[in-house]
Amino acid sequence: MSVSPKAVIIGLSSQDGSYLAELLLSKNYEVTGTIRRNTNFYKENITHLYGRLQIEASDLIDYESIEYVIRKYQPDEVYNIAAQSVPADSWTHPMYTGEVTALGPVRVMEAVKKFVPHARVYQATSREIFGNLSGVATESTPIDANNPYGIAKAYAHMMTRCYRESYGLFVTSGILFNHESPRRSLHFVTRKITAAVACIKNQVSDLPLDESGAPLVDDRGRVHLGNLDIKRDWGYAKEYVEAMWLMLQASRPRDYIIGTKVSHTVREVCQIAFSHAGLNWEDHVISDRKFFRPTEIKDLVGDPSLARKELGWQPKTSFTDLIHLMVDADLKRFK
Repeated sequence: MSVSPKAVIIGLSSQDGSYLAELLLSKNYEVTGTIRRNTNFYKENITHLYGRLQIEASDLIDYESIEYVIRKYQPDEVYNIAAQSVPADSWTHPMYTGEVTALGPVRVMEAVKKFVPHARVYQATSREIFGNLSGVATESTPIDANNPYGIAKAYAHMMTRCYRESYGLFVTSGILFNHESPRRSLHFVTRKITAAVACIKNQVSDLPLDESGAPLVDDRGRVHLGNLDIKRDWGYAKEYVEAMWLMLQASRPRDYIIGTKVSHTVREVCQIAFSHAGLNWEDHVISDRKFFRPTEIKDLVGDPSLARKELGWQPKTSFTDLIHLMVDADLKRFK
């Protein structure tokens, strides 16, 4: 009788954590996920998973809580998806970003080294580590982070290699480019746009709040965004978590770029999203300077050739289909 592999997902209620939990459960894993301690246990992304996995309260700034989970469950695989993951917020919370996003992964690796050195560890790295660079990124592209979030991710990324080479741990980093879904937070521009489309189309009166704490749509029926001309390499999160799992099934640990090798502007997101709902985006979008970053990352796309060659992974969902999928989900959500 085969024994089910055990996995710990740190950051279960996130977009990536919830999709990853679904994937692992479908492969008969025993899954334990962590969420930050809170009196409200309603987490929209994972309510459908309650009863199918274990949930523990833990926090990346609290080593004792990380150690407790690793020691108690003795996982075969550990996925660190958690972070202070909003680049814009890292400017107003640089020290907190460093504690969570930079030092948090080190706490995870220390706990693994101490209690389950045989376990395989996935660390979520971000394309933001390349900051100022433009063009096409590969696994050998130099790091040039230019915002507090990217710099914190760069530290964690380099420490991952340090633990791999210094202690022989099976630790790998997925250098993921932007990946979206209906489970994305409203702090991210794609979801902000698709949610705004749904609220405008459905004439929603009880509006969600944007990242500044204001109603998502103003009294003139407009959503306020930052620079509409910035470009990102956007993929589908549900596919990207498959790459995470594949990295831990490889014969040796190494880092992989996960992206689509194609970029689009925020303006294009607006055009596709509003058009899908029969609306003219120019009537409902305003570029607001208060949402501009102090420094902006450049147009860079991720080349997933190594992941395709060694893991058999490649993106499948087109950019247009992804935005349509998100708009349709938000039209159902906001009524």
